[in-house]
Amino acid sequence: MRKLPAIWLPIILLCTLAAGCATAPKMTDPRTLTYAPLTFTIPKSERVQLSNGMVVYLLEDHELPLVNMTAYVRTGSIYEPADKVGLAGLTGAVMRSGGTASLPPEKLDGELEFMASSIESSIGADAGNVSLATLARNLDRTLELFAQVLRKPAFREDRVTLARKRAIEGLRRQNDDPKGVADRELRKKLYEGHPLGRYPTIATVEKITRDDLVAFHRRFYHPNNTILAVAGDFKREEMLARLNAAFAGWEQQTVDLPPVPQPRPDVKPAVLLAPKDISQSVIRMGHLGIDKDNPDLYAIRVMDYILGGGFTSRLTTEIRSNQGLAYNVDSYFDIGRRFTGIFLAETETKAESTAKAINLMRNIITGMTRAPVTDQELALAKDSIVNSFLFGFTKPDVIVNQQARLEYYAYPPGYLENYRDRIAKVTREDVLRVARQYLHPDAMVLMVVGDPKKLDQPLTTFGPLQELNLENGR
Repeated sequence: MRKLPAIWLPIILLCTLAAGCATAPKMTDPRTLTYAPLTFTIPKSERVQLSNGMVVYLLEDHELPLVNMTAYVRTGSIYEPADKVGLAGLTGAVMRSGGTASLPPEKLDGELEFMASSIESSIGADAGNVSLATLARNLDRTLELFAQVLRKPAFREDRVTLARKRAIEGLRRQNDDPKGVADRELRKKLYEGHPLGRYPTIATVEKITRDDLVAFHRRFYHPNNTILAVAGDFKREEMLARLNAAFAGWEQQTVDLPPVPQPRPDVKPAVLLAPKDISQSVIRMGHLGIDKDNPDLYAIRVMDYILGGGFTSRLTTEIRSNQGLAYNVDSYFDIGRRFTGIFLAETETKAESTAKAINLMRNIITGMTRAPVTDQELALAKDSIVNSFLFGFTKPDVIVNQQARLEYYAYPPGYLENYRDRIAKVTREDVLRVARQYLHPDAMVLMVVGDPKKLDQPLTTFGPLQELNLENGR
């Protein structure tokens, strides 16, 4: 084959490109593109009530051969005696670790390990949890063990003793963590005189006996005081049959749930110092906030995000990015589900910039009450909240547990379904109004953990100082 003269090669290439351009589709300006509105329907679980009064939420998902369950029991440390603070936590731990009436803890551990199943139990401030995770093929036996832990824990004496010793050892070391100290002491001050402000001490834990654990469990763990969330690879009718069999004979009882008052709203501003020989200062400041039934919840969520909710927040932009005073700084309203929550602003900074960081934080919080936020801040906050909301529905066990908790904490009907629309309706005027109503920068409790000799200014600059004595197990 004869070779073409070299002069023809550029001509052929040019013609080829021209032909390709002639048939290429016309480019569209991406700024003019339009899309159909994004629609998202929250997945629904099914609510069923067993004959013994237990409420069950069911959500089938056959993608993986797994089953998860969580029982929510109306109990909590808010109901424990003031002289035995720590009783609820010990009860929750030893329900699982202490074995059951028909199976010693060593055999319970061995069976679960052999099946690659897990059962965990705990009790927090206002709820008790027992959870199960298993392969679908091992569901029957794991469910049987789960029911035993929930209904008939043995609280074996040696395991109670071990849990009590571990709790005491933890109390002896609790002041090693400066952040833990700051969080604890701030909450104690904000919830002073309320069960939420009580923390275990060595003295209260030492008083707790096995009989106390047995009585605490007997008082609250009944089917009509329990909500069960179930998700995974099962068939509805088969699962209901399994649950009825597992909890057969567990009868309803009258449950004593004495009323617990709301925290006192008249918390006085204060300046607290926990002296500690460290190079950084841990800073916490806050006051009481709102509960879930407050109609301004949605505007507060948006305001929350703009003030301290992400890397674009005002606190982060100024204190971290512009001033370089801290790696982490944020604020948020911890919206209470049963009781009034708290507003908290927090950071850690080198000791020599402690007062500067405190002043900046206070000024930024005050600034939220002085002028409306920008349109850009508002749009970013609402978009971020709505987008993160959607990611709360990616796993079936998360979905079913979320819906069980809505009933447990008595959220209003339609809360999830209306959440995005109510966030979307928040205006700049709403944000300014709730900032002025619910932010109280001049009435906050300031808590600092650090070395007072290294501070750039004495903490008395911010008000009368109360120095805390951090004794082990305090």
